[in-house]
Amino acid sequence: MRSYLKVLIISMLGLILFIPSALADNAVKRVGGSNRYGTAAALSKQVYSTASTAVVVGGGSYADAISAAPMAYQKNAPLLYTNKDNLSAETKTRLKELKTKTVIIVGGTPAVSANTANQIKALGISVKRISGSNRYDTAAKVAMEMPAASKAVIANGFLYADAIAAIPYAAMNGYPILFTNQTDINSATAGAIKSKGIKSSIVAGGTGSINASVFNKLPSPKRISGSNRYELAANLVQQLNLPTGNVFVSNGFGYADSIAGAALAAKKKQSIILTNGSNLSKETRVIIGRKKLSSFTIIGNTPAVSSNVANQLKNPVSGKTILIDPGHGDQDSGSIGNGILEKDVNLDIGKRLNTKLNASGALPVMTRSNDTFYSLQERVNKGATAGADLFISVHGNANDATSANGTETYYDETYQAAASKRLAEQIQPKVVNALSTRDRGVKTAPFYVIKYSKMPSVLVETAFITNPSDASKLKQASYKEKTAAAINDGIVSYYK
Repeated sequence: MRSYLKVLIISMLGLILFIPSALADNAVKRVGGSNRYGTAAALSKQVYSTASTAVVVGGGSYADAISAAPMAYQKNAPLLYTNKDNLSAETKTRLKELKTKTVIIVGGTPAVSANTANQIKALGISVKRISGSNRYDTAAKVAMEMPAASKAVIANGFLYADAIAAIPYAAMNGYPILFTNQTDINSATAGAIKSKGIKSSIVAGGTGSINASVFNKLPSPKRISGSNRYELAANLVQQLNLPTGNVFVSNGFGYADSIAGAALAAKKKQSIILTNGSNLSKETRVIIGRKKLSSFTIIGNTPAVSSNVANQLKNPVSGKTILIDPGHGDQDSGSIGNGILEKDVNLDIGKRLNTKLNASGALPVMTRSNDTFYSLQERVNKGATAGADLFISVHGNANDATSANGTETYYDETYQAAASKRLAEQIQPKVVNALSTRDRGVKTAPFYVIKYSKMPSVLVETAFITNPSDASKLKQASYKEKTAAAINDGIVSYYK
């Protein structure tokens, strides 16, 4: 009896220990405040309990904040914001909490007024100001406050999104961020490059930000660009090989939050990527999938970064490329019965699945999105070309006997047998439940598209076109919607 109880207890403990990891979503944390000042203060609390030095910039002076962020890192100082004319309440409170002795203001009096500086002094804090005649000059002066470095990050001083993802790289390596415009190197920037002995440079942004003429005048330049701010941020993370154990995510148009978030990412030895406020941007999904990211810190509260983005980041299909293959098409109608064509049902369900996967944060790709015919090999090729993580082929079943009915899901054992079986086992019961059909089980078969696709692959036979009861369900939009949702849920469960 004792031996039996011991085995039972061990088995139960094993089950308890196994379940949480098996059912884990991606880890998502959010740090934000009621405004940019509150968010910067909240971010500082993630690292600093006290700080003898703090860096303060104007809440709308994004260029100043970008150049200040690497210096703040080097001085082990939080980056905080203030209103121009009065010290922001959130920042005042935070400076008191930090027991700060010295504040470095970055920017001239048009950004942070003398009155604001005096209010900081009234807290018993000494104030030093670093400012220049313009943003180029201010950045150059900030650079001179940093340790010696042979490399600099160069960005357009008016295109703030370009430099954000480079901030952790610059900060952690002690590199200054200097500014140009698209067509000219400002004398202050040129002077800083010469004075600091900069031998090489990372240029953040394409030729629309810094043209080829300016690029060629910079010391040993390397350009990192993207088709938009989201791809640029992703490419900076990828090409600079920045750490991604817990990636910071911010609104690509919320500069104040993003810059402060990038400063914190540096302190955490992490990187930052950008998205839009309402949806996970495609380019951001790509880097999530490519780097297999699964832990995120969102910068800013809603609506700066919506709950929808948070939910997409949590979803384990986020960033995964899923190939959806609606079977048949054009002259190949597939099965015909009870007034419907299989090719039409497959496409309808495929489109609905595409919508659901996209909403979940995945990168769905369809072999066909209209009534087009592709050969079986072409479908396999599309999956390989897309670099798909999964291949899902959607079909309707048929039999000479109209009594044949139900749902079955197939996998092949040629490639990824165990993973394909597990995927089929997650999808099959959910589709059966959605359609209230007979469960015909998970089976193996050498169907071409799943036999020759090298990623985990399944072929779902949703129901029988030739069975009146099954077909009546496949005619209804509500059941096709439920089927797509069931396949989507099965894919999510597979990744969990």
